Amino acid sequence: MKQFQFNYENRSQLRKLLIRIRDWCENEKETIPPFFHIFSVTLDKDAITDICDIIHEEMPDAEYIGCSTYGNILQGDLSPAEIAIVLTVFESSSTKIEVLQYPLTEENDIDVTNVLIREVEARPWVKAVELLTTIRGMSMTDFCENLQHLRPDVSVFGGGALSGDMNQDTAFVFSGGRRFLSENTRVHFSESGVVFVLYGGDDLNIYTSYVTGWKPLGRELKVTRAERSVLKELDGKPAFDTYYHYLNIANDENFFVNTLEFPFHYRYHDIDILRAPVASNEDGSIVMTSDIQENVKARIAYGDPRTILNSVREEGLRMERFCPETIAIFSCAARRTFWGDDKVGRETRPFQSLAPAFGFFTSSEFLRTGRYVNQHNVTLVIVAMREGPVKEGKSSVFIMEGGEKIGAVSMIHRMATFINAAADDLRQANRLLQLTAITDPLTQLFNRGETQLRINTLVEDTRGVFSLIMIDLDNFKQVNDTYGHQTGDRVLTGLADFLKQAVDKEYPDRCAADIRKRILNCELTSYFAGRWGGEEFMVVLPGAGILQASRFAETLRAGFAEIAFAEAGKQTMSLGVTEYIPGETADTLCYRADAALYEAKRRGKNRVVVK
Repeated sequence: MKQFQFNYENRSQLRKLLIRIRDWCENEKETIPPFFHIFSVTLDKDAITDICDIIHEEMPDAEYIGCSTYGNILQGDLSPAEIAIVLTVFESSSTKIEVLQYPLTEENDIDVTNVLIREVEARPWVKAVELLTTIRGMSMTDFCENLQHLRPDVSVFGGGALSGDMNQDTAFVFSGGRRFLSENTRVHFSESGVVFVLYGGDDLNIYTSYVTGWKPLGRELKVTRAERSVLKELDGKPAFDTYYHYLNIANDENFFVNTLEFPFHYRYHDIDILRAPVASNEDGSIVMTSDIQENVKARIAYGDPRTILNSVREEGLRMERFCPETIAIFSCAARRTFWGDDKVGRETRPFQSLAPAFGFFTSSEFLRTGRYVNQHNVTLVIVAMREGPVKEGKSSVFIMEGGEKIGAVSMIHRMATFINAAADDLRQANRLLQLTAITDPLTQLFNRGETQLRINTLVEDTRGVFSLIMIDLDNFKQVNDTYGHQTGDRVLTGLADFLKQAVDKEYPDRCAADIRKRILNCELTSYFAGRWGGEEFMVVLPGAGILQASRFAETLRAGFAEIAFAEAGKQTMSLGVTEYIPGETADTLCYRADAALYEAKRRGKNRVVVK
């Protein structure tokens, strides 16, 4: 496999280069048709058509694909030219390449991917699929999800077209060559389309990977409202508010550019995904490049140069063992804006030490990891190819320049670590504050305010039955008067611990057993105990009818009577049980529980009364 990379200057320069390469191919007796990638920062289709015409004149058998880009990568670095041309010459007679192009919209994306799946199935030789696609204005979720049905041994990789001005919506893909000899034009452009390249053959080896280096920052945000690719709310607030609050980014025409370096970070298909917004709406919702599901927890991410370069080094050393002959790089436009034009080569140029490296800066990156094809943002997708086995005595060494400067930029890493640690401390403090506000300090059960609030909510929201058990310690004043308040407190905490254990034993996996760790997660469907005041307690049993509640109350009464406290000895309690009657108020319900408890006291204590 040989590769020729050059910037387009003019027609004469291109023709001379092609003649020289053609002569070399003829001398080497290459039989596989030449294959071109053409990447263009300019949207000038006439210029690209002119280039393709010259290619056809000098190499009639050639195939070519390409797209508009935010920048081109030649020899591992940002190219200064508007148009970059890469010619790959495959040397093995078993290598096969085939190009397919289709219109692509949200209405036909499933049909297009189904066609691709059938085409691949019909060609057992296919080992990989490269894709160049337009994505602006559409969600790529269905497109990517359906590609999981490709044969599991087929790699998928590629990038989304863009233009030199990221604020422009226009971008295109194209393909052409010998397939269109009978048509009026040999190059087909599409502003809503996808180009697939099928690669395969016995001797073709392919290695794919990706690098991010972006790290989550600050607290988790829960997606509370989303509709396909429109992210509406985070933590119950308009999604845009997050960018305005934390980054002071305005809701204007520059939103896409300003947020590109700060994507959302979350788990999807068992890998970390970065997802960048592409637009903001007047209602505060944000349009993403792909669907995002409700209840997903995401964090804003930031680029850390040290982490990025370390990730590049690790990946380069792994790729070194593959001994590639060519390397394709699909790098997000955000990574170019992050580094700046003078430094962006720090993360791409090292791959040139292994093999000729080329590519472009994309609107999105695509890579199959395991079964799934994932759409990435702010990511570096790297694809290495080689024909045949590793040649004996031939090896490549990954060279990373500027390693001594990595520490100089690690201040970003240290500041981010400080911010994350401070955010963790704040979360812990808020959690403790919330816990303090809803729990009784002595017993660590819910306090009366929280217990009453949850009963009120059950009355308002319940779709089924629930019951209350009101408890009062018998002769508790006598315990305090005889043994003192410390002993009395031990009896109260002993009863609280007994209630926690009894509820958890009767109803496993509820929130009662480890109240400090689980009380904040206790849902309305969970059974729980609260301190009502003094020596009175309330057990709330959602879903339990009067018979179940009364049996449980008797279990509580009998079990507590067997506990022997130091100094105070065995104690008893009286219990009143009642079931919610649809339509009654929470006050009426609690009054009936209190009346049942009073009746138990009146009948001699240490008993259960049901009302």
